[in-house]
Amino acid sequence: MIKLGVNVDHVATIRQARMTYEPDPVTAAGLADLGGADVITIHLREDRRHIQDRDLDLLRETVFTKLNLEMATSQEIVDIALKLKPAQITLVPEKRQEITTEGGLSVTTQKKMLTDLIKRFKDNDIYVSLFIDPDKDQIIASSDVGAQSIELHTGSYANAESEEQSTELLKILNVAVGIAQNQGLRVNAGHGLTYKNTGPVVEQLDIEELHIGHSIVSRAIFVGIEAAVREMKDLIYKHYMIKQSL
Repeated sequence: MIKLGVNVDHVATIRQARMTYEPDPVTAAGLADLGGADVITIHLREDRRHIQDRDLDLLRETVFTKLNLEMATSQEIVDIALKLKPAQITLVPEKRQEITTEGGLSVTTQKKMLTDLIKRFKDNDIYVSLFIDPDKDQIIASSDVGAQSIELHTGSYANAESEEQSTELLKILNVAVGIAQNQGLRVNAGHGLTYKNTGPVVEQLDIEELHIGHSIVSRAIFVGIEAAVREMKDLIYKHYMIKQSL
């Protein structure tokens, strides 16, 4: 069944709004684990707007599922990742002005740099994924530079303004999955997914992991992290079983 990666960045965002010690994303990660999370995802940004180095250090010691570190390719963050050795890193584009990640990594324009960087990570037994748009050239380039998996950016699908548009964007994602698998890449997906739009992704895309943050943390305000994660796990299971029955 598709695994669930829970991004706890937004818990840290609330904490940093007051520059205090609560709510603690490390505690949130533990509760997400109790709710059934298969992966804990965090993004250590260069400007430290949410996750802090302290969080990464503690999560590296306390996450017993899989810790997935989203990160830019800046030397500072690369050095931190190589020192701490999370189970997986996902390379993403990063702009200081953006509220959240706005699109996929341009692999085609950075092939030499990414090839060298990915080799460094793999030589240190760190699994490497690339966050990219569902574009054929980007997918093939991801394989060329040595990535082991990709995470398809689902933002356009999540922001679709009609059912027809949503259907078309799912078709684009589905084609991208097939291209990636033919290249020997494992495929994950994420960005903008919610309790309302995740079902069709589960039913129609042959992927391994879904990475969801904002919607789960938003739901957790009302029901708690553990329950919110469990609800998403149940939703994924429900639609996975529908897919199996087709």
